[in-house]
Amino acid sequence: MTPGDKPAAPAPVAWTGWRGPRRDGRVEWLPDKLPAKITPVWTIDTVTRGLGGVAATSDAVLYSDRGLNDTLDEWKCVAAADGKERWAYAYPCKGNLDYGNSPRATPLIDGDHVYLFGAFGHLACVKLKDGEVVWELNLRDEFGAEGEPPKWGACSSPLLTDGKLIVNPGAKDASLAALDPKTGKVVWKTPGKPAGYGSLIAGTFGGVHQIVGHDAETLGGWDVGTGKRLWTVRPEAANDFNVPTPIDLGGTLLVSTENNGTRLFRFKDGGAIDPKPTAVNKKLAPDTHTPVVVGDRVFGVWRRLFCLSVKNGLKPVWDADDQAFTKYAAVVATEQRVLVMTLEADFILLDATADEYREIGRVKAAADEKGLYAHPAFVGKRVYVRGSSSVACVDLG
Repeated sequence: MTPGDKPAAPAPVAWTGWRGPRRDGRVEWLPDKLPAKITPVWTIDTVTRGLGGVAATSDAVLYSDRGLNDTLDEWKCVAAADGKERWAYAYPCKGNLDYGNSPRATPLIDGDHVYLFGAFGHLACVKLKDGEVVWELNLRDEFGAEGEPPKWGACSSPLLTDGKLIVNPGAKDASLAALDPKTGKVVWKTPGKPAGYGSLIAGTFGGVHQIVGHDAETLGGWDVGTGKRLWTVRPEAANDFNVPTPIDLGGTLLVSTENNGTRLFRFKDGGAIDPKPTAVNKKLAPDTHTPVVVGDRVFGVWRRLFCLSVKNGLKPVWDADDQAFTKYAAVVATEQRVLVMTLEADFILLDATADEYREIGRVKAAADEKGLYAHPAFVGKRVYVRGSSSVACVDLG
């Protein structure tokens, strides 16, 4: 670089998996305002509605679909620039689940490889470049999960931490398991309950690096190195679906479920949780949606949009009643902005710093959409949206 030359702009951060590279719903950029109208850069028709989220880099976009009379799982990789298909990976996969049979998990990108997990337990590692299979197995068969699959299928997006691929087969002897990501071989497995429907996170709590998340009945922490269960919290009210993902708030833990609301937990030295939450908000009680945290504020949707204060015991800063916020929504944020994406594909941009509900803009990202359940992927100024019948690239810049 010669004097006077500007340094090259950094490459956009890849959206490598569920809720982004850190599983926290935080994005590197949101606009100061939304366009008056959105015209997709490209659109691809799909066979079925999607439940699993989209993963993307600045070069490639990955999403799931179904094919051949609903008897195959299909995973597609398309070019980020124009949506042209690069490869497809499919395998026989019959069944009958509530809300359809398409995969629920988001693809997980790790360098040159991608991990793909279907609703009936099929797990594969393929090459990002061309889809060549490195290894594949079925978690239910591998670990002897008994009985019928859960009615909503396997939903947890695989987690990579400390060189291990963490999955939750939900088998008696393998509630959780760690696999070698290069080979699929078992590193450890730990006994326990059937799987919950939510995804796991990894973080340091009470000075101990651990895996945190739900099984079918309880919240728990597991040692990353051995799989040993470190602690268990059985909620006050039973029968949560355990779908929302826990959030690491720098060593404290934020947890939301539909029967127990949103709770904040602290940890003791040695990695054990204090089972009594330090704060509870019963009104923010989503059954599937995961909130997002910006500084001291929690933004979440359940029958309305809530902004809660962490330092003030999860008491509301404000809440907003709007038809758009009555059901599920995906929410992402920067330090200054919050973007809510509704089931009807309304993009609603908010001021994250305001002490009252302050809407900056609202625009529809897809016409006639009624089921935007799949979490979009954000790379630079582009958003990759998987709706009921298509995948679209939207440029907010």
